[in-house]
Amino acid sequence: MKLFSVGPQPHAAFGVDVSSSAAVSDLLVNIRQTFSGVPSIAVNCAGITRDNFLLKLDEASFDEVIAVNLKGTFLLCQAVSRLMVEDDIQGGSIINIASIVGKVGNMGQCNYSASKAGVVGFSKTAAKELAKFGIRCNTILPGFIDTPMLDTMPEKVRDTIIQQIPLARTGQPDEIADVCVFLASDKSSYITGTTIEVTGRDILITHLLILCTKLSSR
Repeated sequence: MKLFSVGPQPHAAFGVDVSSSAAVSDLLVNIRQTFSGVPSIAVNCAGITRDNFLLKLDEASFDEVIAVNLKGTFLLCQAVSRLMVEDDIQGGSIINIASIVGKVGNMGQCNYSASKAGVVGFSKTAAKELAKFGIRCNTILPGFIDTPMLDTMPEKVRDTIIQQIPLARTGQPDEIADVCVFLASDKSSYITGTTIEVTGRDILITHLLILCTKLSSR
């Protein structure tokens, strides 16, 4: 691990297997030792996909996605919130990145959809339990965002999706980050247990995703 500067504050990067409670525990120890304090903000954004249709999906692929996307969110939230409570951190904010797919589903992604829907339910319950400690917990549901996940998507599928988005473009990672900044700040001090969709659209995504799945299989 090496400290580096981005703006006026020092930063550090740590590698962690979020599906391992031991690794998560070590991460928090390292953070506390490095910065001589505990986090007051946490953004859970680790996620993987192992796509396949329900009738072909193997158990290992299901378990891997749940372990990282859902169990990982649980482990990080639990570890961070415990430290916040122990140190009497007021105004703490936990932000979990789910997906619009967790709300509407998507063909070929039973495991991913289940994991992201689980993150939403988990976050709403965590918000209720942590509110008495002054800790907020919210969820962001990104839509079609320009990330490396899109690199393997056929161009005709990508173009079809963009044509159906009212804003006529993909979202950018910075636009998700901006919502994280808002939820982490005092400007959202009266917001907890909610979900914010960042999708650039006002149409039912389900039909679009089904169409794109059919196109990609041709």
